[in-house]
Amino acid sequence: MATDASLVKQKSFFQSMFDWLTANPILAAGILSVIIPTLALVANESWSTEQGAHGPIVLATGLWLLLREWQKARPLFRPAPAWTVAVVFVPLLLLYFVSRVSHIVETEGYLMYGLVVATLFSFVGWAAIKQMWFPLIYLLFVLPPPDTLVAMVTNPLKIFLSEGAVSLLYHLGYPTASAGVTIQVGQYQLLVAEACAGLNSLISLSAIALFYVYLRHHANVRYALLMFLAIVPVAVFANFVRILLLVLLTYHGGEAAAQGFLHDFAGMTMFMTALITIFAIDHLLGLLWPGLKNPKDATPPPAEQPATGTA
Repeated sequence: MATDASLVKQKSFFQSMFDWLTANPILAAGILSVIIPTLALVANESWSTEQGAHGPIVLATGLWLLLREWQKARPLFRPAPAWTVAVVFVPLLLLYFVSRVSHIVETEGYLMYGLVVATLFSFVGWAAIKQMWFPLIYLLFVLPPPDTLVAMVTNPLKIFLSEGAVSLLYHLGYPTASAGVTIQVGQYQLLVAEACAGLNSLISLSAIALFYVYLRHHANVRYALLMFLAIVPVAVFANFVRILLLVLLTYHGGEAAAQGFLHDFAGMTMFMTALITIFAIDHLLGLLWPGLKNPKDATPPPAEQPATGTA
């Protein structure tokens, strides 16, 4: 019976999409002409790299979350006034064409996303958009972040992690030194790349942790924000451990050993360690502050009224 109900909901969703496509064929064709080439570009430029490998998974799970929230938001559907949609849609469309011609994949992706959300807004209205806020934000992880933001975040992080690892190993007796993001250990020299400085792990862990918090705690905004903030120090520490492992592997096993299978294994170990730490933090917070996850559960039950009667 539950499976049948789920199929009915999915049919209702796809029927709504089909009705909208047939009622707005020109707009639908225009949106598809924006989505398809931009996603193809993002897949080629970002998803094929280590930093963007999480994109297809986020896209699939994000669409699944959107389908879930769609059913809850159906009673709130109210088409938005055309002029409010045009005020947002027209400037975004002009900027999208500029980015498309300039081949700027980061801005093109976000502008495409803005056009899709504006189109959805015209169909369902603001109240329904608020109901579906989490999957709409979660789907932003499909797109690569701007290079300027990436450089601003990762460059100081790479230097900080490199100097920290070198300082610790030096005090432990290893012949190490650093110059920026270059580490010298014995006769070997290592370059701390973006993948070893927390970029891909920060983005991937953020997406996975938010997905986990949403499914387990029903999109508690306050708790989701707290878990999101916890991801940053966890990812930084995990990457610090990874750099230590790679330096030690290079020193004891040579450069070939550190850059081969063990390099990928260290990255996988780092990611799993960070993910388990996130789950542990979630469990610990539940033990220390049970009302933080579900504020309603923390409300004490009303005190029983003493029975009254006549003697």
